[in-house]
Amino acid sequence: MSERLNELLPLFSVSIYETTLMVVFSLIFSIIIGIPLGVLLVITRPNHLMPNKFLFNLLSSLVNAIRSVPFIILMLAIIPFTQMIVGTSIGIRGAVVPLVVCIAPYIARLLETAILEVNDGIIEAYKAMGASTIKIITRIILREALPGIVLCMTIATIGLIDLTAMAGAVGAGGIGDLALRYGYQQWNMSVIIGTVITLIVIVQIIQTIGNFVSRKLKKN
Repeated sequence: MSERLNELLPLFSVSIYETTLMVVFSLIFSIIIGIPLGVLLVITRPNHLMPNKFLFNLLSSLVNAIRSVPFIILMLAIIPFTQMIVGTSIGIRGAVVPLVVCIAPYIARLLETAILEVNDGIIEAYKAMGASTIKIITRIILREALPGIVLCMTIATIGLIDLTAMAGAVGAGGIGDLALRYGYQQWNMSVIIGTVITLIVIVQIIQTIGNFVSRKLKKN
């Protein structure tokens, strides 16, 4: 038993490392895309900073369309696009593209909700003082919504971890691949239970950190 455990421990370490890489790179690119998209979903709506009905409906429909597709189907559907971007559709690189395509619209929707909670009176006051749209967005809207944005990023990170586990089941590596190959296919309950516990611990740590940071920002 101890020999078997010694064999599995390096596999767990490698799987956690692969999952971490997928989450970090996917989250970075998703934030780069998702935050501007979320801001546009807010400021282009009627009676906001830059009302544009056509652009708002276009972006909203695009976000809804992508979010409605199950991740496994999305991964398969955009294989040609993934290969064009990173040169492969398998492994960590092959997983990052569909993860970004899936999570960026999710972040945009979460961010939209957080920004809409900002008091309209504050925005109107700065508009009356002649503040530019860029200044209102960066110095007022995003700053006021920051505690909510931190919680949005926390939720998005946890969602990414779930998706990486699913991506691992189709050749992306990580914890999902470990659970499938060494747990399910070999019917090793120790591996299955170990991967479940690992994911629970990671999620709990991320959620705790996110809640702590958000509370600190609210106090400030």
